[in-house]
Amino acid sequence: MTMKIAGINFDHMHMGDLLRMVHEHPYSELVGVCDEQPERMQASIENFGIPSDNVFTDYRECLEKAKPDIVVLCPATAEHALWTERVAPFGVHVLVEKPFASSLSEADRMIAAMEKTGKQLAINWPIRWIPAHYTAHQIISEGRIGRVTEVSHYGGNRGPLYHSADKLVTTPTTKEKAESWWYSKKKGGGSLLDYLGYGTTIGTWFHGENRPIEVLCMAHKPDGLEVDEHSITIIRYDVGLSKFETRWGTFTDPWIHQPQPKCGLVVKGTDGTISSYDYAENVHIQDRDHPEGYDLPVMKLDFQNPIEYFTHCIHNNQQVEGPLSLEVSRIGQLLVDAACRSAQEKKAVRLDL
Repeated sequence: MTMKIAGINFDHMHMGDLLRMVHEHPYSELVGVCDEQPERMQASIENFGIPSDNVFTDYRECLEKAKPDIVVLCPATAEHALWTERVAPFGVHVLVEKPFASSLSEADRMIAAMEKTGKQLAINWPIRWIPAHYTAHQIISEGRIGRVTEVSHYGGNRGPLYHSADKLVTTPTTKEKAESWWYSKKKGGGSLLDYLGYGTTIGTWFHGENRPIEVLCMAHKPDGLEVDEHSITIIRYDVGLSKFETRWGTFTDPWIHQPQPKCGLVVKGTDGTISSYDYAENVHIQDRDHPEGYDLPVMKLDFQNPIEYFTHCIHNNQQVEGPLSLEVSRIGQLLVDAACRSAQEKKAVRLDL
């Protein structure tokens, strides 16, 4: 059975990546693309040979004529709830590109909108599909490092306007920065909202049953900008402290050359540690039998990307699990909310869980 998929709203450059996954998936059909600014769809139209009849500037027309089973949404962070509420009444499954939302209340609006339809909502976190992080989770699940007590994540890149879909290098002008939603507080811009959800969501996946108790965050907003480009968040769990750092302005982009510090995760357990870095071919493990440490080649992914996984779940009437699930992503969003509040109020925020 072929799954019909439409991509709506091209605010986030990852739309091009997701549509490529649809284009290359043997059991998916790209039946429509839609954006109010036609020029933002042009690269995808050319790359994937999308006929003009499948190109729309009005989302209602796209949904009514293309009749997709799944809608991929890539709006600005502050508009995730708005766009989910717009497409939900059309009875489609929805895949939203990270982060979940700009606040927990907006995430809950998204959940409520989809609950009325009986269709699935999933949140895509691209680093879930990095083999090193999948491998780390498998090792944790097997109990090879004991109970997780600490997770550290460093996430970022040179900045959101320094690359486009397919990681093509771009060089933004001052004018482009000023006009971009990425640098708009109202639109949900800033490194904290862009990247902290990666750490808190994957961290929740790694922490398992560990309970977060308190959040402390500091963020740096350069002069002349509305939003931060650097944040550090400390979360107290019932087993200890974990740290999550976001950065726009790394020296290099990690998919080309790993910056220092390296982008990725380090996990400490009661019986060992794992480091899994973005795009690495190995994870590094220390345990009681190998205190000197050793490299383990990354495992083959269970699914190659979110399109393959989401369509599989829908075909087989299975609920999405792991970081893409609402259960895990909502906890991640709760922690992001607490971090935003902590940075604003300049004090630790206790969690009521």
